[in-house]
Amino acid sequence: QVRLVESGGGLVQPGGSLTLSCARSGIIFGIQDMGWYRQAPGKERELVAAITTGGNTNYADNVKGRFTISRDNAKNTVYLQMNSLKPEDTAVYYCRVLQLRSNREYWGQGTQVTVSS
Repeated sequence: QVRLVESGGGLVQPGGSLTLSCARSGIIFGIQDMGWYRQAPGKERELVAAITTGGNTNYADNVKGRFTISRDNAKNTVYLQMNSLKPEDTAVYYCRVLQLRSNREYWGQGTQVTVSS
């Protein structure tokens, strides 16, 4: 069975940096897009960043210039490097994989990121 496991979350001071990783176990055939979403208490889940197999990326406006998404297809892993963190970045961050051939989504359980002094 396919499973996504996020790691790297934690407590960081404003202006600090944190790197999240999401490792996929199990087999997903074909081409997959990968991305990071986040959800703060009382708010809807929102897209943070996404990356295609070919390396094309897109970011939410409020993280552009601060966050970088990357992937290592050989390791079935997607990363999110977060710099210049702000308190408003505090949320649970979720990894998502989309299998294009089936439009099937896979989600991780989330990792907590807290930005506070």
